[in-house]
Amino acid sequence: MNRIWAGTDCGKNHHHCLVLNTEGDTLLSRRVANDEPELLELIGDVLDLADGAHVTWAMDMTGGEPALLIELLIAHGQELVYIPGIAVNRATDSYRGEGKTDARDAKVIADQARMRRDLQPIRAGDEAAIELRLLTERRSDLVEDRTRALNRLKSLLNGMFPALERALDVSRVGVLVFLTGYQSPAVIRRAGQRHLTTWLRNRRVYRPEALAAKAVEAAERQHTAVAGEKAISEMVHTLAREVMTLNEKITEVDKLIEGRFREHELADVITSMPGIGAVLGAELLAATGGSMDAFPTPDRLAAFAGVAPAPRDSGQVSGNLHRPRRYHRRMQRVFYQSALVSIRCDPNSRRFYDRKRAEGKRHIQAVLALARRRVNVLWALIRDRRCYTVTPPAARGA
Repeated sequence: MNRIWAGTDCGKNHHHCLVLNTEGDTLLSRRVANDEPELLELIGDVLDLADGAHVTWAMDMTGGEPALLIELLIAHGQELVYIPGIAVNRATDSYRGEGKTDARDAKVIADQARMRRDLQPIRAGDEAAIELRLLTERRSDLVEDRTRALNRLKSLLNGMFPALERALDVSRVGVLVFLTGYQSPAVIRRAGQRHLTTWLRNRRVYRPEALAAKAVEAAERQHTAVAGEKAISEMVHTLAREVMTLNEKITEVDKLIEGRFREHELADVITSMPGIGAVLGAELLAATGGSMDAFPTPDRLAAFAGVAPAPRDSGQVSGNLHRPRRYHRRMQRVFYQSALVSIRCDPNSRRFYDRKRAEGKRHIQAVLALARRRVNVLWALIRDRRCYTVTPPAARGA
């Protein structure tokens, strides 16, 4: 026996580890508590079982609940690979048995690691990258909460006062301030434009006259009160306050992200690329672990980010490409969003985009092509530790 595979089905309080040899025979199957002494005992037993043979540990998560186990395995110099949960679910159907158990999932993970050669390794996380991942995830949660609150706010206004919802952009700070004080058409008409302007000016709202005029104009278009207007007005007030609070929290997290991102050695290189600021740069570092060690070529990085088309040939059809099914969605967002911005601020990106459009590609296709091109550029910049310039430096020996 020269090699064994240890598959781990990760859980909140317990993990299940199952070890296979090269023939696929089960050597060990154990449920272990997510606690350091028990995990160390498991690692020791597996290494004793290997008796000097190479051990590959496979798991279906790269952080969160198995973080302690990952750190212990890395400290012991063990090889770790990652199998996405969706891959485990799809592979499970080809194994005997119908019931879903932790032991069965662990065996699927171990067996897939034994047979496959395309699995991503799990490496020690950079401290800054881990902190940026936590901060960007927190920001993503806050943005989602704000989006839900804004959608609910728009829905309530549409039901009670549709003219106001059409006239005002409820995502703007000044409009949110206005909605904390005035919601229904009758109340707005009684207040009048002059009083509303003064009220908004005292709260330092930008262009209070224009906002008050739009609100009064909308109120004049509706003289009928809908059922439940009082309750809806109170809910609009509450949601407006909630969105304002979420905006403040997002601003605070953005400051933390920028401060931590600027401390990273790659910050200047990454932000030199047009369209990438502190937040997108932080998401990139968080997704890559703070380095490009896991991506020996730009093609690997592009595939990870989901901007490299995957082939789907069949029969006599060749060259059929489609969007890959497995990719890091936040990384795709980084390159897609930054490509959109770069079209407006970088002449090189604009020329590339215009050329793709002239070739007959649709807008989204052209932006994705630009994003793929930018992966090559950014990968090379990080490799050479140099910043982006509109006119690239002359080649050596030219």
